[in-house]
Amino acid sequence: MKRLFLAGCLLLPAGGCMLPSPMEERVREYNADGLYLYNKGDFRDARDEFAAALEMAPEDVSLRYNLAQSCEALGDLAKAEKLYNECLTHDFNNADCRQALCVLLVRQGRRAEAARMVEAWLMREPKRADAYALDGWLWHQAGDLPRAQARLQQALQFDANNTRALTELALLYEEMRRPDRALVLYEHSLDVQAEQPGVVDRVNRLKAQLVSFPKPE
Repeated sequence: MKRLFLAGCLLLPAGGCMLPSPMEERVREYNADGLYLYNKGDFRDARDEFAAALEMAPEDVSLRYNLAQSCEALGDLAKAEKLYNECLTHDFNNADCRQALCVLLVRQGRRAEAARMVEAWLMREPKRADAYALDGWLWHQAGDLPRAQARLQQALQFDANNTRALTELALLYEEMRRPDRALVLYEHSLDVQAEQPGVVDRVNRLKAQLVSFPKPE
């Protein structure tokens, strides 16, 4: 199951902390209910909760992303794609949204479109680790492991703690039959962000197979 964002804090006027308004509280409640329902697999009701929240906070990118995820889970791919693009209009560098849109395009056999989107992102943001990580993912999907590895290593040069690049490179090393290197990267990714159930599962599986950390070369 794909990871959902919790809706971020709504923007407040400068000048210190403010108590949330009743509407802000309602937005957060709708979003929390949507997350609960989504994680239960009740995507239809989750979609309705996110949509209600978005009506009250139409500029909130995280809510729009959550709604897109629910629509995609329900098979409404056209609506999901539209929402992902709207997210990117509001927040060009939103890595979760770009990843989701890229995955959606590839699933539909539109890899060329996905590649053009990532290439444009790289041209505009040539030092952004997330852009290189997504390009690495694309090359991995295409089966070009050397190019994927190179892109992911570039991502880590710009941000050594980028969890997307760490996890994707670990998956690549597993495929290259280097589970010891994969374990190091998974552990590093969890050190940066502990709440990654899929990564935890992979670490536990590798350790159950008695994979150990690589010896110094």
